[in-house]
Amino acid sequence: MQNNSENKLFAETLQFIRQAFGQPRGTIPLHAPVFGGNEKKYLGECIDSTYVSSVGRFVDRFEEEMARFTGAAKAVVCVNGTNALHLALHLAGLERDEEVITQPLTFVATVNAIAYGAAHPVFVDVDRDTMGLSPAALRAWLEQNVRIEQGQGKDPKPGAYNVKTGRRIAAVVPMHTFGHPCRIDETADLCKQYHIELIEDAAESLGSYYKGQHTGTFGKMGVLSFNGNKILTTGGGGMLLFRDEALAKRAKHISTQAKVTHPWAFVHDEIGYNYRMPNINAALGLAQLEQLETFLAAKRKLAGEYKQFFEGKAGIRYVEEPRDCRSNFWLNAVLLDGPRQRDAFLEYTNQRGVSTRPAWELMHRLPMFKNAQCGDLSNAEWIAGRLVNIPSSVPYES
Repeated sequence: MQNNSENKLFAETLQFIRQAFGQPRGTIPLHAPVFGGNEKKYLGECIDSTYVSSVGRFVDRFEEEMARFTGAAKAVVCVNGTNALHLALHLAGLERDEEVITQPLTFVATVNAIAYGAAHPVFVDVDRDTMGLSPAALRAWLEQNVRIEQGQGKDPKPGAYNVKTGRRIAAVVPMHTFGHPCRIDETADLCKQYHIELIEDAAESLGSYYKGQHTGTFGKMGVLSFNGNKILTTGGGGMLLFRDEALAKRAKHISTQAKVTHPWAFVHDEIGYNYRMPNINAALGLAQLEQLETFLAAKRKLAGEYKQFFEGKAGIRYVEEPRDCRSNFWLNAVLLDGPRQRDAFLEYTNQRGVSTRPAWELMHRLPMFKNAQCGDLSNAEWIAGRLVNIPSSVPYES
């Protein structure tokens, strides 16, 4: 049951959102794409070239320009962000029945990619301010559950093993939640100390920086998503970011069914994947990338307006940019006082044409991951019971 103060707060918020987006009536989506540049021109050129599948000049240009923008040594496009993450784990050496540490507050694709490798997720808590993987929680879990062992074979390397399961921990996958960078440098230091590969799920954080460095470039690999609701879209698509050019070359090879280059023969030298982004999607992405700085500036302006509006309002708190971060503000978020208030706000806004949504169901609550090993997840539980994402598209006047 809502009280008068809640009704007043919700009504004021609804009115502000409609004013911010210049829509007094109708539905306001959570995050809609904007096509205001060379999208139609490049799509037309791609169609005229007849190279609409996985090779073509737009694929090459999109990879080159994205590597330049993020500061990565190389970039390799994929069909979507989930495939990119699966490929990253494969390239990192993940094997059946090994373990991958990640956070419970994430989109299911993060954990599905782990399951694709027949591996086991381990869930470690997030920080409340970044909503991403907590280095403090990770350190505590590692100290309590991990031993370092020397590997076997001709080239033995030390590895981290879970003392409770006996399994090797192959990777840590933090996610930069809603575009806010987590404390990725501290996590990278822990991964190095424990001989664990670091793979960044930067699906939501294109254009976000931690201490001046673009997300997705701190670990062995980083993963981006270009789904239709992302800050830059290719319709559907993803990308791998690399610091190691040789590893990027291998990724490109196995993402195209591991086909050996030849003018006419079809020879494949290992098991590969049909994960390459079509040229027609890359054409759309290149046109979007040309507008990315404009998108980022408009979203930062909207975030500033949200912050000012919610400042000092009892019962609701705006999620601000964390310290040492420059966020892309992909999805703006607010925190209500508790689950009841969250649900009341969701019902009020959605019934009146303003799209809002709660955080994802926490991963350890899903039936397929309910038996996963977990650390203390108090922060994730706290956030999930209070968080609501609010409309975050690039405002129409931009």
